[in-house]
Amino acid sequence: MQEDRQLLALTHLSQLLDVFTGICGFIVPLILWITKKDEIRGMDEHGKAILNFRITMFLYVLLCIPLILFFGLGLLGFVVLGISYIIYPILNAIKARNNEKPNYPFSITFI
Repeated sequence: MQEDRQLLALTHLSQLLDVFTGICGFIVPLILWITKKDEIRGMDEHGKAILNFRITMFLYVLLCIPLILFFGLGLLGFVVLGISYIIYPILNAIKARNNEKPNYPFSITFI
């Protein structure tokens, strides 16, 4: 099993593809995790953290939609989620480069 911290960091940063494509920010990390989890040391842990974060954020987005009707709380939720979508992948890419464990706050463990 080899160590490739650069690929781990790129896996985290690949989530930012959503800005340009809409869905590739989920598909690319999923494919990298499935194909490289047995080859790259740490890919299983980082891949699971990314996918759990993405699934959790999707559920939070669904929760914000009906909250728009309640005093615009959903709009505030969208702003917070949008910032989280950008900040946490970058922070965790830096952690991956420094050989640290990924940390996505408020992420529910599904995988």
